[in-house]
Amino acid sequence: MPKKWSKHEKHKKYNELYGLYVSRNKTIGEIANILGIAEQTVFKRMKKLGIRSAPELKKTYIARVRKDIKIPKHHSGALAEFMGIMLGDGHLSLYQIIITLGPKELTYAEYIVKLVQGVFGAKPKVGFRKTGAMDVYLGSVALTKWLKSEGLVQNKVMLQVAVPKWIFNKKEYMRYFLKGFFDTDGSVYKLRFGIQISFTNKSLPLLRSIHRMLLRLGYRPSFISGYRVFITRQKSIIKFFKEIRPANPKHLVRFRYLM
Repeated sequence: MPKKWSKHEKHKKYNELYGLYVSRNKTIGEIANILGIAEQTVFKRMKKLGIRSAPELKKTYIARVRKDIKIPKHHSGALAEFMGIMLGDGHLSLYQIIITLGPKELTYAEYIVKLVQGVFGAKPKVGFRKTGAMDVYLGSVALTKWLKSEGLVQNKVMLQVAVPKWIFNKKEYMRYFLKGFFDTDGSVYKLRFGIQISFTNKSLPLLRSIHRMLLRLGYRPSFISGYRVFITRQKSIIKFFKEIRPANPKHLVRFRYLM
């Protein structure tokens, strides 16, 4: 177990981190490099010491604008896929986007890194938790503000978020959105007679949007039941994997194994 800090050590650590994060306007990544520790360790120390990791604490944070962030001028399939991922396993805070994945999803995490970099120009980082879970994250106040204007929210369940309206403008957008959402909040499993895929979320407006998309694309989904939408017809499942082409290896492996 880590050694417990004395009052003197705690005071020293607080002044050190507060000075770097607030007074000197350093990012979490920059602080990690200065102190020679992992970014996750910086997060934990700040939390332990009661220093909120929020940009509004900084006197000069408004002037600090990331120049590598590219706000999309037009909607695209890649942006639709990103929206699906965010409404699945993503979280939007005041100053960053975070996508949390399981311990065995490193390959998919690398896929998301490339997708996000392609859409927004900046390369997100991947942080590892003690449990083995991973966080793909990218910090930018300008980006989070723009994403909110596009329909994303900070608390998806409490605010009962729905799919952004522009996704329904093209079948291409709907397919890519379903790809991102299924990769993060979907599952494939065996039934007594065949296999079934499901989409799970506790936002009913979001599930209704998913159901509407699946119908428009000809996949013949079930009614919403227990915060889930199912596709059970084998022809529809094969059609789904052929047209949507999920990118998360865990779904592809399971689909091939069960089929």
